[in-house]
Amino acid sequence: MNNLMSLLKSKELKNGYLYFYIHFVLEIACFFYISRVTNNSIYIWIVPFIYDALAFVPQGLIGYFVDKHPKINIGLIGVVFLIVSYLLYSLTNISIYISLIILCIGNALIHVAGAEDTIRTSNGKLSTSAIFVSGGAFGIITGRILSKSNISSLFILLPIISMIPMMILSKANVNVKNSLDKYDYVKNNLNKTLVIIIALFVVIIRGYTSYGIPLSWNKTAIQTIIFFFVMGFGKALGGILSDLIGTRKTTIMSTLLSIPFLCFGNKIMIISLIGVMLFSMTMSITLGILVSTIKKYPGVAFGITTLGLFLGIVPIFFIKFSMMTNIIIMVIMSVICSLSLLYVLKGDK
Repeated sequence: MNNLMSLLKSKELKNGYLYFYIHFVLEIACFFYISRVTNNSIYIWIVPFIYDALAFVPQGLIGYFVDKHPKINIGLIGVVFLIVSYLLYSLTNISIYISLIILCIGNALIHVAGAEDTIRTSNGKLSTSAIFVSGGAFGIITGRILSKSNISSLFILLPIISMIPMMILSKANVNVKNSLDKYDYVKNNLNKTLVIIIALFVVIIRGYTSYGIPLSWNKTAIQTIIFFFVMGFGKALGGILSDLIGTRKTTIMSTLLSIPFLCFGNKIMIISLIGVMLFSMTMSITLGILVSTIKKYPGVAFGITTLGLFLGIVPIFFIKFSMMTNIIIMVIMSVICSLSLLYVLKGDK
């Protein structure tokens, strides 16, 4: 317990907490917008697909630019894009796709800013980025709930603007000259391309699993809220446990132990939620593997993970598998993910 409290109070996690809030607000803005737009059935498929493609895929390229110019506060530029998007959506009759594209660019810019700032101030700890990323799950469900209320979309400008001082404070904590050599989670002498492919594969499977989990119990708004809260908690917990007990132990816990809970929790909420929490924990580990492999390019490393998430959810838009097929896929892929990660990761200290 003392080790846990010491970790949670450490200065390395300061930017993680700041970007937890930023990511929370970012996803509120994005999913409020998407949920409002998709109330019109003509947008119910195409808008989420465009959003996932334009918000996720470009982050590697944006990350490369920021890796080369780390002093630029790209997150503030992202906030401007969000504000412009909401003003166009709320106050003009311009095509919905224009405001959507601007929203996606803002999303990508802020995500990369969060990755850069949390990785560069983490001193090798996985908890910092894990806490940052976990905020998104809480924001998604909050945005969806708010979209069903009667509030004006202009109201969302207030939390968007509130991100600005957080980003300024976070950037002030960053020393761009800091080395990322503390990210040392990968075995020596492994082929870098192979390591990147393995990490990308694991993220793809995590992306698919997040949508393919059998959830026939999820029928009420409260149950959906709990589902997203548990997913967010799992993402943060994965980084915290990795720092406390090691990445290999956390990998075994998050991949192999999750299988029975994911497979047999279709009708039992608590069993399913344990599986969701466990499998969500791999997020920080794959990011740590990628940063360890390409230390000079943390933005690119983060962009690879978002590309993997997009590739993982693409099948959901085009193919509908039966519950049994989904279970078989998850079992086989979870075992492969576990063995692949154990092959790449160094032993725990």
